[in-house]
Amino acid sequence: QVQLVESGGGLVQAGDSLRLSCVASGSPVSWYSMGWFRQDPGQEREFVASVAWNGVETLYAESVKGRFTISRDDAKNTVYLQMNRLKPEDTAVYYCAARRSSRASSLEYHYDSWGQGTLVTVSS
Repeated sequence: QVQLVESGGGLVQAGDSLRLSCVASGSPVSWYSMGWFRQDPGQEREFVASVAWNGVETLYAESVKGRFTISRDDAKNTVYLQMNRLKPEDTAVYYCAARRSSRASSLEYHYDSWGQGTLVTVSS
């Protein structure tokens, strides 16, 4: 399966911004729709954002809509998550994921490959 590696996490204060990156290898990322999920310790993994294979269709969780933007650069085999106006409740390990479909999806079971995660910590 395609290998995914996230980066860009860190420790920030509420209101700050971060850009997460997910670099794919093994298969062209253009063959996949992509998603971002997050998980806090002791909690279920939850959907954050998804972008379709053509980069046009996007989906966002209500909790991040208007603050986060998912995008892709297929020439670089990279998917991004721009996170603005971060809140303490955004603290989590963020994972990127790929699915062999043309459509974006918020459903975790639709995804075939997962990265190792990158930690985002937002202090108040």
